[in-house]
Amino acid sequence: MVSRFPTVVYGRRVARAAELAGQAGVTALIITPGPDLAYLIGSDAQTFERFSALVIPASGAPVLVTPRLEVASFAESAAGELGLDFAPWVDGEDPFTLALRTLRGDPVLAVSDSMSAGHLIPLMAATGTAPVLATAILRDLRMVKDDDEIEALRRAGAAIDRVHARVGEWLRPGRTEAAVAADIADALIAEGHTAAAFVIVGSGPNGADPHHEHSDRVIEQDDIVVIDIGGPVAPGYNSDCTRTYCFTEPPADVAAAYAALEEAQAVAVAAVRPGVTAESVDAAARDRLVAAGLGEKFIHRTGHGIGLSVHEEPYIVAGNELVLAPGMAFSVEPGVYFDGEWGARIEDIVIVTDDGCESVNRRSHGLTRLPQE
Repeated sequence: MVSRFPTVVYGRRVARAAELAGQAGVTALIITPGPDLAYLIGSDAQTFERFSALVIPASGAPVLVTPRLEVASFAESAAGELGLDFAPWVDGEDPFTLALRTLRGDPVLAVSDSMSAGHLIPLMAATGTAPVLATAILRDLRMVKDDDEIEALRRAGAAIDRVHARVGEWLRPGRTEAAVAADIADALIAEGHTAAAFVIVGSGPNGADPHHEHSDRVIEQDDIVVIDIGGPVAPGYNSDCTRTYCFTEPPADVAAAYAALEEAQAVAVAAVRPGVTAESVDAAARDRLVAAGLGEKFIHRTGHGIGLSVHEEPYIVAGNELVLAPGMAFSVEPGVYFDGEWGARIEDIVIVTDDGCESVNRRSHGLTRLPQE
């Protein structure tokens, strides 16, 4: 079971979720294992073939439906300390009817987006209707972080900064991307993460693929290398930070493009404050790169929310008119990508404050030249 916040935190979250469900005209939320369940009761349960779900009615007491063999595990979450009702079942019984037994009439259900089709379809059969997604109800709860969550993100940011500070120990010409990635994954754990959620080592032409992971390519002396890494830090809040490295003085065109990227990232971070839209932050970065003639080299959104999931709302992208508010946390990560040649990205996690934003990542944003042996 993951380490977690004080029980009172989860009690407030469950109560608020019920209140929001009622305001949305939903009879009950059906939350299966995944980030939403971790948010609501601090459980790291996984989804298997047996149905487990937290049923939160808009009116009435929440119930945790779970296989009898999982009761002890769920009791270790905040559900036990909150005194939630448990509805255990054994193989051969119908857990979907059990989940609905306290709901009257024709219930309108909202389900977590992590619910598997193997559970969603029987639930639909039991009600005769299609549920809606609970995302729209829970998004504001999860998107605006409270003080405990913000402190967790700060710890995660400090942990990933410590790993980037050590990249020179492993990243050097003659090694493969995969070997460097393995060392970084070990360092993520050593520096306080509970897992290495992802390790991107994109050298030379591989750096031009934003979602390249790592390969057997041997890193060369003239390469530009993108290192994008992150993972959860207890109680499950994620780090995510990208820096770009080199070994020799870069050519003038590479240095100029990187300087424009560094300015674009700084301008976008400076644009973050309450009352502006998510898309305006994206535009701040994009407009700077367009002005530098690099608009077509920036091929993805500027950022994504982060918390219990590496990618969650809010998304910092054109067309998102969401107004930013204090407590929202997301990446600011413009990049430039030259197919078959090289790429670069700079990424920080920022938290919206009352009058601007706080970055949880403090490492230099410049193209970091590593010493050679």
